[in-house]
Amino acid sequence: MELQHKTIGEWIEHWAEHTPEKESIVYSDRDLRFTWETLNDRVDKMAKGLLSVGVKKGTHVGIWATNVPDWLTFLYAGAKIGAILVTINTNYKQHELEYLTENADIHTLCITEGIFDSNYVDMVYTMLPELRTSQRGFLKSKRFPKMKNVVYIGQEKFRGMYNTPEILLLGENIDDIVLQEAKDQVSCQDVVNMQYTSGTTGFPKGVMLTHHNITNNGYFTGEGMNVTAEDKLCCCVPLFHCFGVVLATMSCLTHGCTQVMVERFNPLVVLASVHKERCTMLHGVPTMFIAEMNHPMFDMFDLTSLRTGIMAGALCPIELMRAVTEKMHVTHITSVYGLTESSPGMTHTVLSDTFENRCTTVGKEYPFTEVKILNPETGAECAVGEQGEVCCRGYLVMKGYYKNPQATAEVIDKDGWLHSGDLGIKDENGYYRITGRIKDMIIRGGENIYPREIEEFLYHLKGVKDVQVAAVPSKKYGEEVGAFIICHDGCCLTEEEVRDFCRGKISRYKIPKYVFFVDSFPMTGSGKIQKYKLKDLSLELLEKQNIIPV
Repeated sequence: MELQHKTIGEWIEHWAEHTPEKESIVYSDRDLRFTWETLNDRVDKMAKGLLSVGVKKGTHVGIWATNVPDWLTFLYAGAKIGAILVTINTNYKQHELEYLTENADIHTLCITEGIFDSNYVDMVYTMLPELRTSQRGFLKSKRFPKMKNVVYIGQEKFRGMYNTPEILLLGENIDDIVLQEAKDQVSCQDVVNMQYTSGTTGFPKGVMLTHHNITNNGYFTGEGMNVTAEDKLCCCVPLFHCFGVVLATMSCLTHGCTQVMVERFNPLVVLASVHKERCTMLHGVPTMFIAEMNHPMFDMFDLTSLRTGIMAGALCPIELMRAVTEKMHVTHITSVYGLTESSPGMTHTVLSDTFENRCTTVGKEYPFTEVKILNPETGAECAVGEQGEVCCRGYLVMKGYYKNPQATAEVIDKDGWLHSGDLGIKDENGYYRITGRIKDMIIRGGENIYPREIEEFLYHLKGVKDVQVAAVPSKKYGEEVGAFIICHDGCCLTEEEVRDFCRGKISRYKIPKYVFFVDSFPMTGSGKIQKYKLKDLSLELLEKQNIIPV
């Protein structure tokens, strides 16, 4: 195996030239199919359309959508001309959308109609009131001066917004020579994707990832699973996460195999897609596999074509992995450990690992990757079996946090080691196990949640004197959000009042499932809050209420 040096655009063109008639992207539920040739042609037309509205190398293009067919078109089109795709969590609410739009300096925002109770069109109009009276392409926003275009992904027309057919039509006025000149300026070391993560501290930060970062991480992920061009991967994880855009999409892109897409997770659509397309691979977080196996129509589908996949994003119980192996025929289920800042895979289990190692460890380091367990206090490397912080170095380390050199320096040290904030050990056979976290991050069903963000938000609720947010163990999601609140004297809040305050303002997965009213927090002798003790406190309080965490 060797490091690859192609850009994302060069990978698409490679397969369009060598396997033009092979299917690249399939939406089985609507029988929508793109070959590598037809995909490359649409990507070129979209790239020219983006050039026509002022997108160029280094321009930030935001995408706020579920796994719709043109999601990947925008990623690939932007990649070909050197633009940077900023992925936006589909669960975001108004406050989060506006924070990211401003922080990321988005120039062109691509959206769909929305999901559940979130109407993206209305939320964008709320954020950009000038859009209702602006001519398309001539937006002048007082609050968001960098924003110039909004593109609706679909046929519908909205005041002040382009739609995708119009972008494609505008592209017809751009000469192929102009597109080629733009492509010639792109290097595999350029940033191509920016994903927002809470990281180890503070509010969400834009993780800058290059073509080299993510194509190689996808390539080595696929190599560890023995992926070939004949494979078909059912992708039901969201593309706005590294899991979807790297471990799924980049694996397929670098191996020329077919990506069978599910627009929004639905266990029935997943089962039907695997059955109809004879998928050989299936990715998901634990809750997805549970939903698929427990679906009442599960036995109606033939899943014997499956051979491998990735279960990641949260703690993967051994019994669940065994069930997926036996009931879903994913005989070689694997796992990946990492974080957005490491593109994301740092360690992984591979097909040649024993079932026990695939279930009880997070595998060994990726090729061309150094992983060490370092003592958080001294920085010295830990002995075999000794717990310390998991750190990595190599091609996979992000370029940095956007406009935040201080935060970057806090996680990437002077020797180039990326500090994960996670605790782990390395065993005598070179396998890694994750044992805990230094940082306060909550991981709920694959979603990273940083307590401080929710704490700062809850401080605005009248009656809250002090608040701490911490993880509460959950069998279903791994962890749930718990809020521990000290009220002002004479003030009385209810759990439902706290949750009502959050609804519609922050993402549903961030809203505390558990609200505890306490008189004090566990403290150290020096007066520092012992956040890790809040998890134990939550279990004590729930037991007193005869509530069993699920």
